[in-house]
Amino acid sequence: MKHIDIRITGKVQGVSFRATTKAVADQMGVRGIVRNEKDGSVYIEAEGDDVSLEVFLEWCHEGSDRSKIENVDVVPGELKNYQNFEVLKK
Repeated sequence: MKHIDIRITGKVQGVSFRATTKAVADQMGVRGIVRNEKDGSVYIEAEGDDVSLEVFLEWCHEGSDRSKIENVDVVPGELKNYQNFEVLKK
């Protein structure tokens, strides 16, 4: 089990990005959180096995239908043992 922190910039707010991220994470068995940031980016904490996280990251580079991804920053983090994947409101 691994934990990664992901920050995605581009057109990722106001385009159902968080809801789509949750649906994709649930489908892949990835657990964690997603939230909008004040600077217009989206922040994700994701936990799962190597394969699930790799496929999830590939999706993060593609994004949802209406989003336009400019940059995806990924850093390893400390495991928090999330039980599910949640969309956090501000």
